[in-house]
Amino acid sequence: MDYTALSASAITNHKVTENWGSLTWLAGQQIGNARELTLGHVIIKPGASNPRHCHPNCEEVLYLMSGRLEHSAGEEKITASAGDVFTVGPGIYHQATNVGSEDAHMIVAYSAGNRQMQLKA
Repeated sequence: MDYTALSASAITNHKVTENWGSLTWLAGQQIGNARELTLGHVIIKPGASNPRHCHPNCEEVLYLMSGRLEHSAGEEKITASAGDVFTVGPGIYHQATNVGSEDAHMIVAYSAGNRQMQLKA
């Protein structure tokens, strides 16, 4: 695989809708268009939170494109605005809560093509 292109209509086949928002997977081993990274677009609805989780096999970088989030990682909490970037190391439990009045849009990138996820018990 040296070059792969996905159309917008093909990308919609990789959208996962949750009660808190959605994840649209853009690249990764499951899609078949990247071997060593995973890339996605996350939307978190106003007042909603994604579940507290970690990624034991990879680092995660989040770029907040729009909205406001309270993001907790380990014992730390920050309030993020559009344009902010944060990185979470492997195995660190984290969660985002939309504290704004509009959908929060993020691009997320993982340092593994087969990103693993564990929910906090």
